[in-house]
Amino acid sequence: MTHRGTRVLHVGSLARVEGEGALHLTVDGDDVTAARLAIYEPPRFFEAFLRGRGHTEPPDITARVCGICPVAYQLSACAAIEDACGVHIPRGIGELRRLLYCGEWIESQALHIYLLHAPDFLGCDGAIDLARTHRADVERGLRLKQAGNALLELLGGRAVHPVNVRVGGFHRAPTQDELRPLAERLRQALDDAWATVRWVSGFDFPDADCDHDFLALSAEGRYAIETGTPTVMRQGAAEVRRFALADFSREVVEEQVPHSTALHARLRGRRYLTGCLARYAINGRLLSPLARQTAREAGLGAVCRNPFRSILVRAVETVYAVDEALRIIDDYEAPARAYVDVPPRAGVGHGATEAPRGLLYHRYGLAADGTVTDARLVPPTAQNQSAIEEDLRRLARTALAGRPLTDEELTRLCEHGIRNHDPCISCSTHFLDLTVDRVAPPEGGCREREPTHRQ
Repeated sequence: MTHRGTRVLHVGSLARVEGEGALHLTVDGDDVTAARLAIYEPPRFFEAFLRGRGHTEPPDITARVCGICPVAYQLSACAAIEDACGVHIPRGIGELRRLLYCGEWIESQALHIYLLHAPDFLGCDGAIDLARTHRADVERGLRLKQAGNALLELLGGRAVHPVNVRVGGFHRAPTQDELRPLAERLRQALDDAWATVRWVSGFDFPDADCDHDFLALSAEGRYAIETGTPTVMRQGAAEVRRFALADFSREVVEEQVPHSTALHARLRGRRYLTGCLARYAINGRLLSPLARQTAREAGLGAVCRNPFRSILVRAVETVYAVDEALRIIDDYEAPARAYVDVPPRAGVGHGATEAPRGLLYHRYGLAADGTVTDARLVPPTAQNQSAIEEDLRRLARTALAGRPLTDEELTRLCEHGIRNHDPCISCSTHFLDLTVDRVAPPEGGCREREPTHRQ
């Protein structure tokens, strides 16, 4: 392969994805002139068909947006509807919601760490290949995921698209006797989560750095999960800035780009990143003592800006989620009622939670009878798309400056770079389809296109 001329790498499809996407990379010598992460799945029209529904329906409808993080959509919807109706949730119900969310964090983070991301570091093609060489590790990851699923099943009624969540709380609250066996299982999960941190801390992490602003929720006195205030950490600035959730649409502006059906978002005109790196930088001091200890032992400082080390931050967050779930269960007293009434009224409500992949924002407009007149959903993947593209461009440029890379090596590197951020579209272990167009200058000086295609 010659390193002269322009190479255009087009990855047409991703295997085993939550959504559909492609990658287009243009390389001119040692420089990467363009990196486009194209999310081309057809519009799903959730915002459109929420209009006209009753105010109690969005939690069940929006849960179907994602099979991996349905609780994030349910609780963001609940928070926005309750805000529009002027209802405040009592602490007992709020703690149950946090416990449910811990279950989603545990199962989702374990899924990403063990089945989607770890194979990149260990030279495996995927989870099946990894299980052949690291069987005990994969079994540990599956135990962790099953512990999270058990929480979802008890509190949510089932692990995928839970049915026990409702506006105002839950249809039914668990008893202490029902939660007690889960505590025993979570103590085993805590050992597995700690072992996960030790395991991934031994991976070989390439040098990388991202200079994006960070955006995450922050909450008084604890690590933000199911509620909080949007908080910004500017690159190079020690101070953080908070803004009201009602101002989200003014702070975050979305725009259409030609190559993607997902909107690109800017925070006051700047590229930004949401997700575990942002959460850890903004809230890391509020992790439980046990989670902070694991972070120190893993070599994490107060802020981590290396996207490759995001797998380590997720492992620390998994320790926290298990530890927090145990705390809530130990302090649990069943509420007198599993929900509070949420009578309809005209208004606009805002809600946001921290999905494992980042901040998820919902806004609903309601008529006086509770009919939804307007809906807006801003998922973390769309917010991160611009930052991921810039990271890919820099990653490929740095790699090519070191030595010539084949198309296959460059593709594998970019796949890893995408999975660092755990967007829903990167659930694949490898890309299915890669098309390479090379433009090499012949001796006469004119460029001729030499297309190649491989499956």
